[in-house]
This record gives sequence, C-alpha cells and structure tokens, in this order.
Amino acid sequence: MAHIDYVFVGLGNPGYEYANTRHNIGWMVLEEFAKNKKAEFVQGGGAWREALCTYAGKKILLIEPLTYMNLSGTAVKKVLRQFSVSPSHCIAIVDEYNFPVGRLHLKQGGSDGGHNGITSLIEELQTPNFWRLRCGIAKNFEAGGMADYVLSPFNAHEKEQSDAMIIKAVKAMENIIRSGTQRAMQMVNSEKIEEKN
Repeated sequence: MAHIDYVFVGLGNPGYEYANTRHNIGWMVLEEFAKNKKAEFVQGGGAWREALCTYAGKKILLIEPLTYMNLSGTAVKKVLRQFSVSPSHCIAIVDEYNFPVGRLHLKQGGSDGGHNGITSLIEELQTPNFWRLRCGIAKNFEAGGMADYVLSPFNAHEKEQSDAMIIKAVKAMENIIRSGTQRAMQMVNSEKIEEKN
C-alpha cells in the first residue's frame, strides 16, 4: 500500500439534491482539486469515495465520506486506519457560517464549533487534533433556520465569491502540501496564499 502524506476530507452529503449546497463546499473544493490534478474519484474500501494523486512529490488522498454529514467520522476513522495516516496529517474541508463567503481559515484542533461533521470526526478519531480548512458560507438565516440554510445553494449574487473561494481553497491545499500545515496556516489566515501550479 502506498505511503500517504496527507488525507484531505471533504465534508458533505451524498446525493444529487445536496451537490451544490453550502454544506457541501468541502466536496466542491476536493472535486476542483482533483480536476486540476487529473485525479479520478472511485469507490473506496468502505463508505467513501477516494482519489489518489501526487503533487509536489507528495502522495495525496482525497476522501468524500458517503455516510452523510453527521456520521462522517466513521468513514474517516476507517480511512486513516487503512492507510496508516495520523489525524495530524488529516485536513477536513468544511463549511463555516461564522465567516463571510470567500473567507478561509486553517487551524488544528479546537472544538467542533457547532458543526456536526466535525463533532463526528472528534468522536470517532478520539482526538480533535486533525486540521480544519474552514470555508465561509455567511450567516444569512433567522433563528431556527440554520438547517435549511446550509442545505441551500449559494445565491446568484454570491456565485462569484463562492467560485473564487473554491479556487483559493485549492491553492490553500497546494500550500499545505508544498510547505506543511504550520507554514500554510500562516499564509491562509493572513490571506497570503501562494499562487503556484
């Protein structure tokens, strides 16, 4: 089995009806990265789809759990075990309603921030010490409206920002692979992401 340097997990829900919703921004980012690297998603050895590629001399595994958001951790635990990857080399790409559309933030550890996918990862991996690349989806909902909001697509007036954020998140992934998570964190969080192909 190939040595894997980084596992990137796009958090989202399977199914056509969820494909372009805010909650699935992680999948959108991974699919853009895979397209750029000409990597193909195939059925994995469990409840996930996977794509394998090499970038900057590193072996990269892209994972889309098929368990629905709230059980994401069950798939990720099996992936990390199967490929012998530490949680510290796992980066979850996730929607974040506390940030405006377009903003990215990279961090390791911390709480689940009220995100059910991250809650599941913390529970199943029995550690919070994986990385999170959080992608802003804005907070344009009334009290009690969060579930419907995150399962809705970006509005027409957000399209330019959301498309640009996906491209920026792909560049952030490249920064992580080339420069390591600590250096990439400084670049991403100061919005000085390096543009290289």
